[in-house]
Amino acid sequence: MAAALDGIVVADFSRVLAGPLATVMLADLGADVIKVERPGAGDDTRRWGPPWTAATSAYFEAANRSKRSIELDLDDPGDRGVARDLIRRADVLVENFRTGTLDAKGFGPDDLAALNPRLIHCSVTGFGSGEGAALPGYDFLVQAVGGLMSITGAADGDPMKAGVALVDVLTAKDAVSGILAALYERERSGRGQRVEVNLLSSLLGSLANQGANFLATGESPSRQGNTHPSIAPYETLRCRDGLLAVACGNDGQFARLAATVGLPGLDEDPRFATNPERVRHRPELVRLLEEALATETARTWVDRLTEAGVPAGTVGDIGSGFALAERLGLDPRVPVGDGAIDQVRNPIRFSRTPVTDYRRPPALGEHNDAVRADLAAED
Repeated sequence: MAAALDGIVVADFSRVLAGPLATVMLADLGADVIKVERPGAGDDTRRWGPPWTAATSAYFEAANRSKRSIELDLDDPGDRGVARDLIRRADVLVENFRTGTLDAKGFGPDDLAALNPRLIHCSVTGFGSGEGAALPGYDFLVQAVGGLMSITGAADGDPMKAGVALVDVLTAKDAVSGILAALYERERSGRGQRVEVNLLSSLLGSLANQGANFLATGESPSRQGNTHPSIAPYETLRCRDGLLAVACGNDGQFARLAATVGLPGLDEDPRFATNPERVRHRPELVRLLEEALATETARTWVDRLTEAGVPAGTVGDIGSGFALAERLGLDPRVPVGDGAIDQVRNPIRFSRTPVTDYRRPPALGEHNDAVRADLAAED
């Protein structure tokens, strides 16, 4: 059965992470993604290691499976001609050049629209195409200036970045959403359009309750470690041998938690009877819970609390996260062949058009001849 995006051609002029992550998602969904790379150098992330794989870096392979690679020098007239042929054939173009760079090479928004009126042109920037156009857009920088670091980490410690390039990941997902919506709209209008995403806006758009808290009060939220600003207990609690993650989202769950850990009636105490009171009296609540939890191991409490219908888990690592997904039948890793490292399975499941065609990331310029031949055959 054909994949969801079978027949869609994506010209991927992006590099590093946000753009390539967006296009790898499109490749998973069945699009033919043609990755345009600098001759002899390629995507910067080919050299971002360790760790290294047999062919390149683990970083590069994380965001470039199932693509075809062609080397094109956009300063070379002949290669610019090939790029134009590719753009005429493409349904989608994704790029994350600094604003104005492509214009100078003859591939600005108006040029692209003239080459292919049906083209969906997705531009990924750090701070937009207006006043922030000249600012370099790196995930770590945006986490800092956008406020994410200010709410991450211990209350009495320094601001901390997330443990992954989270803003790049969120921006990639926004890009895919915009591209798919534009493709759908094109079915009605027959016309392409420009889709713009930027790291700062994607960060702010992902702040959810924390962003709403600021808009409601005018005060910036502070770091609270593993606690939640609006729910309690929704945090890590110390047991006999380590930490237990507990997520009580309602009064019923809290009542079951109290009964299970040997504190029946705690949910009727006026200090803890409702969530707002539990948040207000969090220090006393945590002290009482941790005294009770100190009698057993975290694993023992997970089993008991899960049986009682209380969301709880141990604090694991990435390896245990993969192991849990495997135990639950989620098959989190997929082979891509040819000696390449396994890839993380696309998280989306389809009933009729499943994601099944995972192929290893391409060598630099591996498909130079094949892509050129395809474009020549279509002239």
